[in-house]
Amino acid sequence: MGYNSGRQFMKFAILGLGFMGSTHLRALRAIPGVEVGAVCSLDEKALSGDLTSVEGNIGGPGERLDFSGIGRYRDLEAALAAPGIDAVDVCLPTDLHGPVAVEALRAGKHVLVEKPMALDGFAADSMVRAASRYGRVLMIAHVVRFLPAYAALRDVVRGGEWGPVRSAVFRRRCGAPAWSDWMMDPSRSGGGVFDLLIHDVDYCLHLFGKPETILATGYEDLASGIDCVHVQFFYPHGVVTVEGGWFNPQSYPFSAEYMVALDGGLVEYHSGDPAPVAYERDGGRRELAPSGVDGYAAEIGYFVECCRACRAPALCLPAESSDAVKVMRLVLEARKRKGTRMVCKT
Repeated sequence: MGYNSGRQFMKFAILGLGFMGSTHLRALRAIPGVEVGAVCSLDEKALSGDLTSVEGNIGGPGERLDFSGIGRYRDLEAALAAPGIDAVDVCLPTDLHGPVAVEALRAGKHVLVEKPMALDGFAADSMVRAASRYGRVLMIAHVVRFLPAYAALRDVVRGGEWGPVRSAVFRRRCGAPAWSDWMMDPSRSGGGVFDLLIHDVDYCLHLFGKPETILATGYEDLASGIDCVHVQFFYPHGVVTVEGGWFNPQSYPFSAEYMVALDGGLVEYHSGDPAPVAYERDGGRRELAPSGVDGYAAEIGYFVECCRACRAPALCLPAESSDAVKVMRLVLEARKRKGTRMVCKT
């Protein structure tokens, strides 16, 4: 059975067949009424449907797919002009996100862009303006917002029953990405802290809003595969810490976790655990049961819903994704200042 089987409601073009392109292709198969109509890559092996050499920091190896019934392109302009395409999924190096997304929006396509949205606030804001100008849905694939363990935490915090957050720690770490040359070039990826921890910075902005001030310390030596940070966000209600990054042993495994303390209790989660655990003030302990939905399928499925209704993606607005880029640039600047507290003016 070919990859295109099933009823067609929306036809996607996938730009880029690396780790995230492969991940999005896998997730798309779980979404009813969606069809892949075109793929674009400079990797001839991947363009043939052989993704077995694709690697990343989570999940297993790639797979072989049947691309025989879909358009295969080596040129981005040709891919954007492929017949019948409703939406474009941009899984290219970060420095290409802005110009490619704007061209796709200009061509009348809805656009999903892998995170980070762009390398700087100027490029990110240009994407937001283009989506408004051309009347198309733009969403950035901040998958953490859609992961069950993080959605469960959002329900606790926004439910209000446990009161305000007093302290929170978010961590995300992995080995330096030996599978990708462009990731090691900060002019293309932004570097390890920017690319990896934008997940948690975006989630903190989503959950708590913008901090009043920040301070950061850390170390960067990309030639040695190290790019890490410890950053504190200061709010009227408490302090939120985000830490982690890339570390030089290639064998060092990916991990993510959080601990959030509220007046009424504490919620903790470690990647690999079946569910977050809530520790209640009266001594109770219970698992928060997140749904078994794959986060990537959930985010793309939500994007599809928004496209069909032609409505803004309220769960992941592009203006918020632009804010995440701006705050991450501020985090990198704060790290250079080695612990000097800075006002968050983004």
